[in-house]
Amino acid sequence: MTTDTTSELIPKIIDTNSFPAKPVEMEGVKGATIREVITDRDGAPNFAMRVFEVEAGGHTPLHTHNYEHEVYILGGSGEIETAEGAKTLKEGDAIFVPANALHQFRNTGGETLKFICLIPAIQNCAR
Repeated sequence: MTTDTTSELIPKIIDTNSFPAKPVEMEGVKGATIREVITDRDGAPNFAMRVFEVEAGGHTPLHTHNYEHEVYILGGSGEIETAEGAKTLKEGDAIFVPANALHQFRNTGGETLKFICLIPAIQNCAR
């Protein structure tokens, strides 16, 4: 007897707006929400994709993680605070945050700063 695994091999289309935006629950956050759009619940064994929104004047905490993450700015503008100081971010920028790198995303513009953040699936950041 064979098991049909073809449904596991079909790409999934996920409406990111179908997930409620939840407040980021980490100390030092102001006006930031997260949508966990692709996780292990979708069968993703290696990476998790989250969408963050940071309101004008808001920010994520200044913090580090023991894992890398990749960020893509979908809209808005702002800064990333690093150990070398603040660097400007804008729509279309991609950011690599190495493991253990100090970082904070800040919205310094007038519209919502929106970005995708990819992390290893086994992590539990900003839940």
